[in-house]
Amino acid sequence: MNLLKNIRNYQPYNEQEARDQAHMIDYMTHHSDYLSRENQTAHFSASIWTVNPVRTKTLMVYHNIYDSWSWIGGHADGIEDLRSVALRELQEETGVRHAVLVSPDIFSLEILTVDGHIKNGRYVSSHLHMNVTYLAEADENEALTVNENENQAVQCFSFEDALIMPKEPWFVEHIYRKLIEKCTDCNSCKNCCADRT
Repeated sequence: MNLLKNIRNYQPYNEQEARDQAHMIDYMTHHSDYLSRENQTAHFSASIWTVNPVRTKTLMVYHNIYDSWSWIGGHADGIEDLRSVALRELQEETGVRHAVLVSPDIFSLEILTVDGHIKNGRYVSSHLHMNVTYLAEADENEALTVNENENQAVQCFSFEDALIMPKEPWFVEHIYRKLIEKCTDCNSCKNCCADRT
């Protein structure tokens, strides 16, 4: 997998994605440690937007640090194959073991701000996550488990509730709303749909 090539080839969905894509490409060409948390200014993370097969619900976790319902994801930590990172985080954070990627391609790009916080007893300074999101499907009735080191709860929400339950307005308006639009819009998901036929 060549992450830089995949990001270059990605077709942005909107202005947010286009601007963030350009910034990611520029950052990657000037910083070799973009996959590592040792880069304390910005580093890559992977998220997974997990929906039921009929695309009416999504899986969310109640995140300890952010104190809010949120999507699922984690740091690259040196791994360039962000698909594997996203699927690993899904399993670790929710217990879901039978999710499948709708497509191996990137589903969404976004640069996320992370406020300073305490993790494992140490202060982590504010920084950026250059985030790559993948779309997965899973059975909404699969048994869920909570990873108490990361989250307080795991739940499947209707798309409507996924825009109400989180406490972070920017994520709701700029990320979750976009992801819902994209996975219910056949035109934006045509490549994913083609992969499933």
